[in-house]
Amino acid sequence: MAKITHKGNPVETVGTLPSVGTKAPDFLLTKTDLTDVSLKDFAGKTKVLNINPSLDTGTCSTSAQKFNAQVKAHPGVVILNVSCDLPFAAKRFCEANHVDSVITLSQFRNQRFGNDYGVLLKTGPLAGILSRAVVVLDQDNKVVYTEQVAETTQEPNYDAVWKAIG
Repeated sequence: MAKITHKGNPVETVGTLPSVGTKAPDFLLTKTDLTDVSLKDFAGKTKVLNINPSLDTGTCSTSAQKFNAQVKAHPGVVILNVSCDLPFAAKRFCEANHVDSVITLSQFRNQRFGNDYGVLLKTGPLAGILSRAVVVLDQDNKVVYTEQVAETTQEPNYDAVWKAIG
């Protein structure tokens, strides 16, 4: 389990992020059009899993918008914003904030993602939703970079993500 903080208070996840160099666990997540996707739907692309508690929070919103702007300079890379948000809420967020280069995905139908990636919060006021983390997968779904953000109210290290991609 990862020991992180939420507003300075200790919280724990159910596990740890997949190790760099390992094959990423597959997932079944739901897009805003209510279709389900898995890793095979992004075959041949580098994938940045921007995992977060909810797009309804300022930090999550900022993170999605920054990745949306940055990915435009990186062809062959797809940003997958993963949260527990319902697809309807994610769609409203994307439309209201002109987020058009990030694919928002929800674990509302299949809740294995949080356990398989070790990011489900098990303690604290946000227990039951996802922590803030980034996992970068290469074209073959090998983990090339991970970051479990130590404080849920802080943004991930964008520079490190892009450096890991090359």
